[in-house]
Amino acid sequence: MRYDNLFNDLEITTDPFALCELKGECNIGLSQDASATLHYILSGEGEIAFGNQPPLRVARGSLVLIPALQHHSLRSYGTSRDPVPECQPAQLHLARLMAGEGPAGGDQMTALCGRIRVGLRGVSDVIDLIREPLVERIGETSAMQGALQGLLCEISNPKMGSRAMIRALLTQCVIEMLRKRLATGRQLEWMAALADPMLWNALRAMLDEPGANHSVESLAESVFMSRSAFAKRFTEAYGSGPMDLLRALRMRQAAGLLRDTDLPVKRIAEMVGFASRSAFTRSFEANTDLSPRAFRQLHRGG
Repeated sequence: MRYDNLFNDLEITTDPFALCELKGECNIGLSQDASATLHYILSGEGEIAFGNQPPLRVARGSLVLIPALQHHSLRSYGTSRDPVPECQPAQLHLARLMAGEGPAGGDQMTALCGRIRVGLRGVSDVIDLIREPLVERIGETSAMQGALQGLLCEISNPKMGSRAMIRALLTQCVIEMLRKRLATGRQLEWMAALADPMLWNALRAMLDEPGANHSVESLAESVFMSRSAFAKRFTEAYGSGPMDLLRALRMRQAAGLLRDTDLPVKRIAEMVGFASRSAFTRSFEANTDLSPRAFRQLHRGG
């Protein structure tokens, strides 16, 4: 399958929000985010740990894409002495998250964190199709080493346009991550589904309006397929059934509304397809281990 046209249509935007600095052997816990999150390891080595999945080993040059609503933590092994300049995140309006003790640059893991959105043909949230964390390593001989050095330069010596440059470099890194996985034969189910014109129409309906009264039958009808043929084709391409995806999309839309708006929880429940606030609350808690109110307080400071 060729993906050239799909790459041409992707609209990738990144929003760097934090720089993590872990000195020595230590951890930083990162709460669930309503958006997919990208971590670029600029120095050091360690792992990213999840509550119910094996940890991912990371080192200098690792790119890690975390789906929305996944709690995770960064852990530094405190064993690497990659050179890293003194960073100035405050001048770039980046939060500075620090753990451990020691001099700058000594046994330090440094990670740039950003939120990521991927649009396609008028739909802005196709990144929400990702279900599992993705990790790639930019090797020492890769042409993308220039992006790593460029990011360190901009973060340590901010000047006019630095934040825009950081966004551009992170976008390059995301494209490299995706094409490297495809080039090495590691299929990305969500991209395979996007590249299927029939499935794309059904995916678009769910992404555009996750709160609508979708069913397997209605989605199959929208692409002129039988229910059984559609369900089989969808599962083969995407790796799970359409209703499983729809539930995940509803939770991610709800998380974004809780974070970004003052809408009452009852109204958000209606917008994401629930008949009652109580049913929505049960589903949200099952997915995030937080009530809607607690999630909003966590991400909005009260």
